[in-house]
Amino acid sequence: MNQPLRVIVSGGGTGGHIFPALSIANAIKALQPDAKILFVGAEGRMEMQRVPAAGYEIIGLPIAGFDRKRLWRNISVIWKIWKSRRMARRIIKDFQPMVAVGVGGYASGPTLNMAASMGIPTLIQEQNSYAGVTNKLLAKSAKKICVAYEGMERFFPKDKIMLTGNPVRQALLECKLTRAEAVTKLGFNPIRPVVLIIGGSLGALTINESVLNNLQRIADSKVQFIWQTGGYYFEDIKRKLAEQGCPANLKVTDFIQRMDEAYRAADLVVSRAGASSISELCLLGKPSILVPSPNVAEDHQTHNAMALVNRDAALLVRDAEAREQLIPTALTLAADDATLKRLGDNAAAMGLPDSAQVIAKEVIKLTNP
Repeated sequence: MNQPLRVIVSGGGTGGHIFPALSIANAIKALQPDAKILFVGAEGRMEMQRVPAAGYEIIGLPIAGFDRKRLWRNISVIWKIWKSRRMARRIIKDFQPMVAVGVGGYASGPTLNMAASMGIPTLIQEQNSYAGVTNKLLAKSAKKICVAYEGMERFFPKDKIMLTGNPVRQALLECKLTRAEAVTKLGFNPIRPVVLIIGGSLGALTINESVLNNLQRIADSKVQFIWQTGGYYFEDIKRKLAEQGCPANLKVTDFIQRMDEAYRAADLVVSRAGASSISELCLLGKPSILVPSPNVAEDHQTHNAMALVNRDAALLVRDAEAREQLIPTALTLAADDATLKRLGDNAAAMGLPDSAQVIAKEVIKLTNP
């Protein structure tokens, strides 16, 4: 009798790593319900709460990323890497995985590296169009590398690459409302255009300030705005809006619970350019204005955004220029039906559906060479 599949999934640090990891795990369980899946993450990071909430066991490593600005702090980082490698070896010996999956982020480094050295096949999933340092190092020993963008052979061995796309939250694809119904549910007029503004799971200071700096422009327009501020900024923004006055055509929230309905209502999306956000926009065929965060390693988000901009599937406003340009650009674009359709159609052409299932099948294949 065959043993149940045993899989280690490692990585995390941000929602952009955790959502794909959970999607892949769920897809594996859908294909093999008796599979045993163990997550390995970084102590104190987001995955240590999100993964158990999704029903999976996780073990945290005392791993940290290198501080590239303050090099003297890396003495402790080297110690943490050494300790994490020892812990990873013990975890692997105890759990005895048949395959290990890395989704990026420095937490995946010790686990995938140790798994490969112990003869366990490894698969890595790279969400961004510009490969991260950890995945570039792990690629040498990986059996399969699943990517979301074309042209990734400049980072990885061509014969290992498989274009799969990024897994996205399945609920986003299951909205039953029409656009008019979703807009009406928000309390808006379905005849007028709707712009959805999101700054990532934690919000984005620059995008928020762009809105606050242009409240009068918004009030004077016929465009309707849904604005997710992020919890960190919400109370301060509420106070400022109480002082300045909140336009009737601006709905403000710290977090959108029904993102599927918000996407369905939106004619245009303003967003950071994280890998998960980009994949969602493409899969849903949404025209967008992307404002890449300047505070991410290797400037990943600008590379992600340009992958769409170069295909005429999005517009780009740089972070340094957003406070003056973002809202005027959004107002102009929201009134241009032809451009909205072109951008949305081109984005949809880049979407890769069923990514989680495709990757899960590749994971299972690695256990049967």
